[in-house]
Amino acid sequence: MSLEHFAIIESTLREGEQFVGAFFTSDQKVQIAEMLDAFGVEYIELTSPAASPQSFKDACRIARLGLKAKILTHTRCHMEDAKLAMETGVDGIDVLFGTSSILRQFSHGKSIPEIIEAAIEVITYIKSQGFEVRFSSEDSFRSDLVDLLMVYRAVDELGVDRVGIADTVGVATPRQVYDLVSTLRGVVHCDIEFHGHNDTGCAIANSFAALEAGATHIDTSVLGIGERVGITPLGGFIARMYSINPELVKSKYNLPLLRDIENLVADIVGIQVPFNNYITGYTAFTHKAGIHAKAILNNPDTYEILRPEDFGLTRYVHIAHRLTGWNAVKNRAEQLGLNLTDEEIKEATAHIKALADIKPLAMEDVDAILRHWRSIPKEALEEQLRTGLIDLTKSGAS
Repeated sequence: MSLEHFAIIESTLREGEQFVGAFFTSDQKVQIAEMLDAFGVEYIELTSPAASPQSFKDACRIARLGLKAKILTHTRCHMEDAKLAMETGVDGIDVLFGTSSILRQFSHGKSIPEIIEAAIEVITYIKSQGFEVRFSSEDSFRSDLVDLLMVYRAVDELGVDRVGIADTVGVATPRQVYDLVSTLRGVVHCDIEFHGHNDTGCAIANSFAALEAGATHIDTSVLGIGERVGITPLGGFIARMYSINPELVKSKYNLPLLRDIENLVADIVGIQVPFNNYITGYTAFTHKAGIHAKAILNNPDTYEILRPEDFGLTRYVHIAHRLTGWNAVKNRAEQLGLNLTDEEIKEATAHIKALADIKPLAMEDVDAILRHWRSIPKEALEEQLRTGLIDLTKSGAS
């Protein structure tokens, strides 16, 4: 059921602030929040107002924007932090407590009964004030299962809206995530949120496994930015869910906005969108090998699980290389409005491949060859093969 009914908690303005290169001004936070809202995320999570005076002001400002998305803030399970968070006017408060033995020993020093006591006090107060509340364990996958279930059972009985499972160090496998979420699903009645770090490259797979097992909410950030190597990337999660149910994802989210959001955040934090980024990387819809190109031109479904047009993008068939095929070259000739026979296309393709064995080619080189194919003197072709490309406009071609 969760594969059809899930919500994104977009944490670029919380987890993303923990990215090493991140510094968001107040205006930039507003711009990001408004774009995420226009994209259609259901929740936007902000840095704890207790982090700094400016963090408090920014939370107040974003909470008053009147966005469709619910605005959350993330705090420690401390009464003072919770009260400060409520002053900002956000819709909900996400509280957390480290439950693993290593965090209990070296971070906060609390026992499981003490964690439960603090959670009961803080959650009860937040609920009494009419706020949505989530309680999350931190470092869930290095926590004792009996301890976890004891804590989750206690907060569920208080009427918490969600419990959170956090793979804080990115250690979990999809199978471990599935097992823990499915076990928890049989213990609590509330919604379940999953927060997955990507230290071992499993964040997207783990998020999907969480949904399969009964989770309802997934934390993401734009380009996956966050502490260390970050968390589940918004674009990658969208790609995964689109591949399962394209019509559902298109109905929930304004997909063509994804590229603009990623470009904005990348520019602010001083990074480039990776060449192989999900959906928006410049190679995401690029096809090169001849057999791939031929099939794509006949039917894009042969080698594309995502439709670029649904994201406001276009596919690109790369033909300026030694692996090109004549069908792809023919398609390019047709795009240029050239009336070449199949035999001429095949001859031109052989020439392109031979040149590409000598040096890298650009699309402009291929276009020049196709435009002048019938009038290129034989000696010019031989010169090209011997020395590499020459200027075709000076080769005697008309």
